[in-house]
Amino acid sequence: MPKPRQSKKSILESSSIEAVANYIKKNDVKNIIVMSGAGISTAAGIPDFRSKDTGLYHNLQKFDLPYAEAVFDIEYFLEKPEPFYALAKELYPGKFLPTKTHYFIRLLQEKGILLKNFTQNIDTLERMTGLDQEYIIEAHGSFATASCVECDVKANSEMVREHALKGQVPHCEQCDQLIKPDITFFGENLPKRFFDNLHDFEKADLLIIIGTSLQVQPFASLIDDVPEHVPRLLINKELAGVHKSRSTGFDFDWKNGLNRDVAYLGTCDEGVDKLAALLGWDKELEKMFTKGHEKLKAIWKAEIEIKKIAEEKENEVNIEQKEDKEVDKLADVLGKLTTENVEEKVDSNEQKEPEKEKEDKEVDKLADVLGKLTTENVQEKVNSNEQKKPEKKKEEPRKPVTRSETKKNRT
Repeated sequence: MPKPRQSKKSILESSSIEAVANYIKKNDVKNIIVMSGAGISTAAGIPDFRSKDTGLYHNLQKFDLPYAEAVFDIEYFLEKPEPFYALAKELYPGKFLPTKTHYFIRLLQEKGILLKNFTQNIDTLERMTGLDQEYIIEAHGSFATASCVECDVKANSEMVREHALKGQVPHCEQCDQLIKPDITFFGENLPKRFFDNLHDFEKADLLIIIGTSLQVQPFASLIDDVPEHVPRLLINKELAGVHKSRSTGFDFDWKNGLNRDVAYLGTCDEGVDKLAALLGWDKELEKMFTKGHEKLKAIWKAEIEIKKIAEEKENEVNIEQKEDKEVDKLADVLGKLTTENVEEKVDSNEQKEPEKEKEDKEVDKLADVLGKLTTENVQEKVNSNEQKKPEKKKEEPRKPVTRSETKKNRT
């Protein structure tokens, strides 16, 4: 609802971004609210939803959606979750670096003049700048957490992430129903935290709207929740939030006498670069932006290395487990090869089936022969051979021959 008109007027000198910068410098501005949309993330490589040929809705045409926004319709998701997860693959955190605009919002926090950042974005890039969670109001939820649509149990974030990056649909480990990131779909209520912080608009002394077409309610109507004397700066590629009714929306032509609305038409990063330069914050912003990217890249590199080491370790464990199983199997086989088993093998040779291979028969024959060659068998064989030898005749002592016998024999 629009606020009642107050007597206090804006002190903007002109409808320019320079006038907004002067307002910040000359006044005790300490409660800035930033409203941000998908446009602040396009410079990070995340396509917005509605841009012709490049928007996310355009890229989902292959799914033959009944209408583009059906991908975020809860009823459609429950029936066909595949289009959403195809889109989630393009949006999921961990693939993109925050933009200058994201770091500008963080800089406002560092300056102690940020009251809140109400964002429509679900990409969590605000968090990645180091912006404290207490300042972030994710009006449409985010990918940071996920829940089961049936039992509402919180899902394992890493599992959901891995599925999403593969374009696959994750299911609940408890009830096997669909898992959905905690993003507000059409047909669902906005997070309680959103409504609990709306009172902050009454405290605002400057409203900056960046990168949003202001087409989705109730987010779009928030621009009317600040007091009438509070300046409003829109940074966007095109005008937004202009209504036929003079009682709501922006008045960039300054026809209603409030003289508080300013539009800077250009990219979001161009707009914040311009504003930061006018405020003398450009070097701070550039340093925060550069250092922030270096830190995130280092973290990601470390995570990749850790994941690689973990995978190698897991492979080693799997190989060891496989080897252990093979050893256990071999030990089990060897454990069965006892003397008793061997003797049973020997005893069963004669009972082997005739269809066994010839080689097995030869081995069995050899085992049979060896089985019979025990110490007792050999000793019996030796004894038997001894008994079979013929006895030699005893030789009688030869009688001495006399001379008369010899003579007789010659005759």
